[in-house]
Parts: sequence; C-alpha cells; structure tokens
Amino acid sequence: MLTAAPASRVLRFDGFELDVRAGELRKAGVKLRLQGQPIQVLATLLNRAGELVTREELRAQVWPAETFVDFDHGLHNAIARLREALGDSAGTPRYIETLPRRGYRFIGTVERVGVEEPALTGPSESFREAPIVAASGRPRRTVVGVPLMVVAGVVALAIAAVLVAVPLSHRAAVTPSVRSIAVLPLANFSGDPAQEFFVDGMTDELITDLAKIGSLRVISRTSVMAYKGTSKSLPEIARELNVDGIIEGSVTRSGQRVRITAQLLYGPSDKHLWAETYERDLGDVLGLQSEVAQAIAQQVRAQVTPQLQARFRAARPVNPEAYDAYLRGRYYLSNMFTMAHPLNMAKNYFEEAVRKDPGFAAAYSGLAEDYIYLAIFRQMPAEAAHQQAEDALRHALALDDSIGEAHDAAGVLSWRYSWDWDSTERELDQAIALAPSYSCAHEDRAEYLAFRGRRAEAEAEMVKSLELDTSIGSFLTESAVYFQLRDFDRLVEASRRGMALNPNEWFEHFYLGAGYEGTGKGLESIAEYQKAVELSGGDQDAMAALAHAYAGVGRRAEAQKMLRDLEQKSGKVYVSPYLIATLYGALGDKDTAFEFLEKAYQEKSLDLSWYVKADLRMDSLRGDPRYESLLGRMGLKE
Repeated sequence: MLTAAPASRVLRFDGFELDVRAGELRKAGVKLRLQGQPIQVLATLLNRAGELVTREELRAQVWPAETFVDFDHGLHNAIARLREALGDSAGTPRYIETLPRRGYRFIGTVERVGVEEPALTGPSESFREAPIVAASGRPRRTVVGVPLMVVAGVVALAIAAVLVAVPLSHRAAVTPSVRSIAVLPLANFSGDPAQEFFVDGMTDELITDLAKIGSLRVISRTSVMAYKGTSKSLPEIARELNVDGIIEGSVTRSGQRVRITAQLLYGPSDKHLWAETYERDLGDVLGLQSEVAQAIAQQVRAQVTPQLQARFRAARPVNPEAYDAYLRGRYYLSNMFTMAHPLNMAKNYFEEAVRKDPGFAAAYSGLAEDYIYLAIFRQMPAEAAHQQAEDALRHALALDDSIGEAHDAAGVLSWRYSWDWDSTERELDQAIALAPSYSCAHEDRAEYLAFRGRRAEAEAEMVKSLELDTSIGSFLTESAVYFQLRDFDRLVEASRRGMALNPNEWFEHFYLGAGYEGTGKGLESIAEYQKAVELSGGDQDAMAALAHAYAGVGRRAEAQKMLRDLEQKSGKVYVSPYLIATLYGALGDKDTAFEFLEKAYQEKSLDLSWYVKADLRMDSLRGDPRYESLLGRMGLKE
C-alpha cells in the first residue's frame, strides 16, 4: 500500500528558492516577505509546473472550509502578490500564466532539491521511479510498475476519506478573534529604493488611521519598524508584540498611481484571514488609506462609530507633491534621535507641503509638532516656536478638528508654554478620544499626570502606553513618569531596563543619574551624568546635571567651571536660564539663582515647565518664599 507521495522540500527556479516546509521564498539567498496563502499557491503551482491548476483545485488546496474569506478576491490577491514578488506580469508572464476562467499554470523550469522518499509497504519490486518530462521541460518523478487505475483508486479513496473527515473537524472551527493588531512595515515593490520613505510613510499613515478605532488595540509605529527586514516568523512577532492580528503588505508607486496590497493573518498560528489590493491616483491617497483601514476593521469585526465612518468617507484629495513633502517631513520627524539636524529638515518639508496644498490639515499638524520639538531641544527660542506652532495648529484644527495628533500637540503646547492646565488636560483627553491607540498621546498624558502629582492616574496611563509601544522609547516614558513623581527607587529600575535595551540612549543615563542622586548615591550619579554628556555630545541639560552632582559631592571648582562655560556659551547660542539657575542654587547663591528663574519665567522656558516641581536641582530653593511665589504665578501651588 502507498502511504505517502514523493515531495521536495526545496523548489528552485530562475534565482528563486521556495522552502516548502518552512514556507519561505528567497531570491539570491535573501528571504522575501511573503507568507500565508501566496506561498501555498506558489507551492501548488510549482509542484505541478507545466500543468493547468484549476481555480477549484486551488480553492480545495489553499482555502479550506473554515477560512471565511471571499475566495475570488483572495485568489486574485495571492496571484497579484506573487507576481509582485517575482517581478512577473500578467500580460507577458515569465512564470505564472493565466488561463481565463479556468486557472493558472507555472511556465518556468523547476528544480527539485531534497526529495523525501515515501514510506512504502508491500513488495518494493513493484514500485520503480522514472523521470517524466513535463511541458515545462523539467523532469517529474512518478511511480510506475503498478496499474494506473490501482494508484488512482488508492488516491481517490484517500481523498474521499479526507473529504469525509474534514467537514466533521471543521464544524467546531471558528474565525479567530482579533482585538489587537500590528501593521508590519510595508514592502517597497516600486523597484526604486528612493521610494522607501514613501512606503514607510504609508505604513505610518495606515497605523494612524487604524489607531482611531476604539475597539482595536493598534501597536505603535516605533514598535513595528523594529521588524523591518526581520527574518522572525509571524507567530514569534505576534508573541513579542502581544497581538492577535498581523497586517502584511506592499506598496507599489508608479508615476501618479499607487497600489497597496494588504493581507490579514492570525498571528499565533500564521493563519491567513483576508487579502485585498487597492489602487488609486496619488491625489486620492488619503481615501485609499481610509478604505484599507475600513476594510481591515470590517474583517476583524471591530466596531467603527458612525462618526469615524463619516471621517473616513470624508478623506479629501491632496496635492501629490504636497503629500510627498509631508511624508518626507514625517520621516525626518520620526528619526529625530538618529539623524543630524532632522527637525529643520522636517520643518522645511512640512512648510513645502502646506505651501503646495494650503488645505492639507495633517501637514499643518506635523509642522506644529516640529516647532514644539525645536523649542524643547533648544534649537529655537520658546516664544517664536510657540507662536509658529500655535498658528499651525489653528490652521490644522480649522481644516479638520478630528486629528488626534493635533490635539495632542495642542495639549503639550498648553502644558509646556502656556501653562494652561485645564486646556492641557482637555486637549490630551480629546487626542485619546479621537485616536485611542495613538501611543504618543498616552505617553504625554502619563507624563503630565505625573507632573501634577496624580500618581495612580499617571501609572494607569503609563500602562496603556506600554501596551501600545513596545519600543525603546516606551521605557523613556516610564522613566519620565517616575522622575516627575520623584520616586527615585522606581526611576533607577526603569532607567536600567531602558539602558539594557539601548546602552547608548543618553536620556536613560541622565534619568539613572537622577535616580542615583535621589537615593544618595552621588558618585554613581556622576558616572551616569558623565556618560549622558558624552553620548549627547555635550547637551546643556546633561552638563548642568553633572555640574550639580559635582557640587553635591564637594567638587565645587569643577561645578563652577562648568557654570562659567555655560554662561560663556550663552553669548553664542541659546542657553536655558533655568539650567543656569540650578547651578547657582547648587553653589549656594540663591539670589542669583532666583534672578535666572525669573528670566526663565518671563520667557516661559520649556525647561521651567518640565522641571520646576520634580527636579532635584530645585531642592536647595524649595521653602524659599520666592519659590512658592513662582509656583503660584504658574498656577501650580497646591
């Protein structure tokens, strides 16, 4: 009796290699991001190269009864993804030929590697293997020496047994529940590496649209970008990100057309649930993104409110050149910690976007965010940055008041510059209401609540942000929360966790130094502040913290020298008066310290609004009536 058919583990053709068992397609040894049903369709076609494989046969082989998906769309998209990956064309096929209304045929030459011989029972002499040449010219292995009808009968009985058994086993099958999702970096199928920023931007924008769906937890962009080019399996990624669903796909940009191919898989089992291809003119790219997001929401049965449905339907046309500039601006803004001068580059692109399309609300929102960061990192005076950011936000919200990112930026601006605490909380709440999975809004709200001393609320919000953002940046939020709460033991723990993932993140060394200083470990704090100064390239904040720590252990001469250096530097570039105030306080000159604090108050220093309540460097001034007066004028006196 024949119990198994010969099978090849690896199938090769024209520089490609399909590992059937692993379900991986490689080109010149490099793994392509292609999984699920496209791989299964390709394996079926390769195993029967040169033969017609009917649509009905593909349905039976690849789309079993428990897969609730539109078969026609599923097959169409699987073939489309295969052709994109192979560089093939339906009009002039090199590999996959379409036989209209019948099926498909693989027309290339296939080499089988690692044939696994079947286990046979009965007289071995009765079975001999001989090569038979298929239409493609490749040899195929088959069994001869037994009457064909006997073999056919055995196969028919086996198929019948499967067909009887399968429906019984499928009665209990249910569609997997998807309540959380990660959009993996879309693949660039444009054939142009220069379009990588565009494809990454499309990934980001799809995440942004999905983040608006309240019943779905969507993992942040910073978390998923870590998997760009990864060789990890989908179940492994799903486990690391703690999600049910994974979105994979590709973007093809050709002239003024853009096409997105997306597929939804159940992460824990790599089970294919849905696939579709969408194509529009570049000017309708916002509508394209909304359509993809709505389709995904429908497939995972996520509840989409009528208000959000209306927002998706209202996606407006956008000037293609403006959209291109906008995505470039987002690219630089997203890489602000890893590139040279990214904030000014982002500003230039956002300004170009609004100049080319004055009705593009998201571009104004991005411009406002950029101005806020320019002020936070002291690359622009706070007052000028505030005015520019406020103007950009006014335009953004007048055009579209449903942008969660714009409300988040408005909340940060109200906190760090305007000191309007009611507006801060209202805007941050609105940002989360409009985009429940927007991790930045949760992070900002967690830090703000900690700043106000509302520990339980801050920690609860921090937990939400950690559920959405598993990147290194999420540990910085945790450190910032415990810094603002002055919980120095927890601060040491959080910053150590962050440093374990990224030893070169200077902010974590800064926070660890503060944690050590707060727990009385002065020498340890100096070592961490020194590392922060080194890694940051001499950031003012890190230098002021190091000088303060020097003063705390009696190394006054070094602290005084660093103070002089900062004051001399202020004649050439902007130096925060708040930071100078902390050093005069550490050296015992309270009068001069309060003079600089008053200057920080008058210019509405963003350092003042971040540090004034929690900073150890303020401890020498607390209790002084002038400090209490300062808090009162800022509306912070409890």
